[in-house]
Amino acid sequence: MADDVSTYRARANNERANAAATQLANVRDRCERAALAWDVMADRAERVTSQRIEREAQTAQRTAGSPT
Repeated sequence: MADDVSTYRARANNERANAAATQLANVRDRCERAALAWDVMADRAERVTSQRIEREAQTAQRTAGSPT
């Protein structure tokens, strides 16, 4: 999942570079919207990863505390 986040961030940065490099307003707008979408996907992937880690830690804690 970490690869996804870094890929999403790289794509967002690439779209920002494309936006900065163009002189066409419609292309710049499209690139900026794409960069925003990639950022949202990266944020979501980070949030899901942290929630999974937290959930796994809670499960491990409950398992360690229960008698077998």
